Amino acid sequence: MRHTPYVGSGPYCYANSFAMLLGEQAPSTAVIEVATGGPFGMQLIGGTTVFFDAYGWNPELGFDRALDAIGWTSTVSSGGEAAEALARLAEAATNGPVWVGPLEMGHLHHQPEMTGPIGADHFVVVLDVTDQRILVHDPHGYPYAQVPVDDFLVAWQAQTLTYGDPYTMRTDFRKVADVADAEAIRSIVPTAIRRLAMHSEVEMPPGSLGNGEAAERVAQMIEAGAGDGLREHLIYFAIRVGARRLSDTADCLLLAGYPDAAQIAATQARLVGSMQYPMVVRDLPAAATALRELAPTYDRLRAALG
Repeated sequence: MRHTPYVGSGPYCYANSFAMLLGEQAPSTAVIEVATGGPFGMQLIGGTTVFFDAYGWNPELGFDRALDAIGWTSTVSSGGEAAEALARLAEAATNGPVWVGPLEMGHLHHQPEMTGPIGADHFVVVLDVTDQRILVHDPHGYPYAQVPVDDFLVAWQAQTLTYGDPYTMRTDFRKVADVADAEAIRSIVPTAIRRLAMHSEVEMPPGSLGNGEAAERVAQMIEAGAGDGLREHLIYFAIRVGARRLSDTADCLLLAGYPDAAQIAATQARLVGSMQYPMVVRDLPAAATALRELAPTYDRLRAALG
């Protein structure tokens, strides 16, 4: 089947936020996403939480690598008390938009049905700060959203997330090199190979699995009923973002001159995307079958890149 690039909505919060900050000189969100190294693998964290991204990876691990690959840099700040962080944000916003996150999405009550922490990370662009409201472009579909200061600060603490320091933000984005998209992707291929080999910079919780082993174990969990929130996590987030980033990976690898690897990534995208309908209608055996077909593709992708 021929691969067709995807254009549309999806949970690409940090890539979209970066693109907003970089403006007219920004590469595509596909290039930004793939340059983080995130799409190269699958992980089951602690035996319970599945993501279609690299073993031991989280977004924060890929941000500086992505900016370096596309020829940009920024200044990162974090920590301190809430009042100090708010003052820092307000001052920064007077000079232009500010990239902020991770935030706990469940505390952002301008999003429907968000009533408390859900352990979901999120990133936004802050446009203005007043005593009562934070004005943001929320890439989840809410331009110029107004968030009460208290809600924003609780979300910005990131206490219910598995990574990230409280009150993290990036400012002073500067372009330091002209880098073609193909060159940017080629520069991260060694990182992609390491990710696919499951080299992790962080210690993973007991029970964590990666790539083919993760796919097989998640297939078993789905066949057992996909309980404890697994089904909801898959249909509302993990499948959507997983299929999208793998589709983008196929496009980027083809651009960078890796046609065989691009075809494997396109196959991965189709397999992950094919799980959405079965999971929604509870055809659990079909979703498990797709995962078992996905399992050997990670080694194939690594070989094709190496």
